[in-house]
Amino acid sequence: MFYPNFIEDVCYHPPHINKVLHEINKSVPGYFQKFIDTENGTIVTADAAAKISATVGATSKPSHIPKSPKKILERILRESIDDFESDRKIYTNILDPESMAEYSLDKGSFKNTVLKNLIPIIRKTLQNRRAEELDKYRKAFNFAQPGDLFNVVNKIVSFAEKWQKTWYNSEEFEKIKRYNELEYSILDKDEYTSYGVIGGGIKSAFLYKLYPFMFPNRSRMSLWALWYLTEKKQFGCKEDSEFLMINIKEGTTQQNYFYPYGLFSYYALQIYIKLKSLYAMQGVSLPIEYRFVVVEKFLTFIAHQHQNEIELLKQDSQNYEYEY
Repeated sequence: MFYPNFIEDVCYHPPHINKVLHEINKSVPGYFQKFIDTENGTIVTADAAAKISATVGATSKPSHIPKSPKKILERILRESIDDFESDRKIYTNILDPESMAEYSLDKGSFKNTVLKNLIPIIRKTLQNRRAEELDKYRKAFNFAQPGDLFNVVNKIVSFAEKWQKTWYNSEEFEKIKRYNELEYSILDKDEYTSYGVIGGGIKSAFLYKLYPFMFPNRSRMSLWALWYLTEKKQFGCKEDSEFLMINIKEGTTQQNYFYPYGLFSYYALQIYIKLKSLYAMQGVSLPIEYRFVVVEKFLTFIAHQHQNEIELLKQDSQNYEYEY
């Protein structure tokens, strides 16, 4: 099935990928410093506080006690892992080959009980009644055939299990330098997708929860972050940024929720490698088993730094951004 909003062919060309990666590597250090200074966006920096004080006419400067970047990063890392693990067991218990073998005996129950009520990312989407636009997702879920949903999820789980056992090598993984070496593009094929129900977002969430050292989470905030990390540049794309879906005629903008997982994973891995060196400069060693938890936290931080602009760009969009 073809979707015009996947990405243009040029986005797969090595020169284009190198340009995108060059821009990302230039931008990461600056955002990383903000990540430290604001403690993942939880505090106002000294400079920002001084500007606020000047605006309200305060005569004294706000006190500022320097904090250890190492301690800040270690605390954020612990909190990130704790947050990631808070619901992980639900996913690993359900998305297990033995469990899937049992679910194959009653695919109707798998759809209407397991997926609908137990898998957090799907349950929360279905139960979100505040957004009428989510009726589109609920309708797609209700009409989806139980057997089709089971087959797609089972293929995702089987792929992850096989790749972890036969393909992944912890010593070689971070040495990957070219997009085609990652070999995740197979996950973008139709057989791993149930359009309207299990697409890039939910698929990547499954993989991420199973093996966070191997698969990144292609969340909507991550795609927005890549747009900012690349300074909103087009790099030769006719349809503007590959990371966004921009409809100039209608004046709408959303993250490109069709963005290919294989290419996203390549950029996520290169971002991790860059972050690893920046963390090391602060005396912090990153745990390999949570490799992409680090990336997810960082990319989410970047998107939150631009939240007002993102909301402004999205406000006229007709399609609600859900992870499908």
